[in-house]
Amino acid sequence: MLNKPYTLPVQIQTIHRIGPKLDLYVPRVVNAPNAAAQTNINNAIAKEVQSMLKQLGYVPNSKTTEINGFYEVKTNERGLLSIALNIYGYTEHAAHGLTLLKSLTFDITTGNVYSLGDLFAPGSDYVKRISDIVKAQIAERGIETLQPFTSIRPDQDYYVADKAIVVYFQLYEITPYVFGFPMFPISVYSLQDIIPDSSPIQPMTIND
Repeated sequence: MLNKPYTLPVQIQTIHRIGPKLDLYVPRVVNAPNAAAQTNINNAIAKEVQSMLKQLGYVPNSKTTEINGFYEVKTNERGLLSIALNIYGYTEHAAHGLTLLKSLTFDITTGNVYSLGDLFAPGSDYVKRISDIVKAQIAERGIETLQPFTSIRPDQDYYVADKAIVVYFQLYEITPYVFGFPMFPISVYSLQDIIPDSSPIQPMTIND
């Protein structure tokens, strides 16, 4: 077991971006002990927000696309920051709007962003392990899928919350619109055998 020194949560400031057809709340890390890590985190958040706006068809001073958005802090402890960005866009004359949900999980001491595969031991078949759990939850919860579910992507969307990895899918990715964002919480303890000491979520497996 790897004993890491205690790390305080980072401070989060809410930035309210307002403009023509734009009403957006985004997070920004402030007063972090490591200035370089703070810059990396904030740059990654800004880049993700811009990518989401582009996907929704928004450009500065847009006259046709309306944007509303907010964020949620899912984890801010034990050296890990996991946030979710929720942005809705509606373009005039479209049948309906579209919401995107994207998340970022950071090492607050370095600012590194972790993809799903970074959480597990190299060579571990985390894709199959998680896919099997998702498949079982789909059956248990009676979730209607557009096609029979087979597997997550290696870079599947996820966030960390309450000692769980929450794997989720975009609207229409595997389910009809009425199901919203299908989310599948997976306890870190059920995957503990493939979580190495070097994993950013290893501290989550400690009962304290």
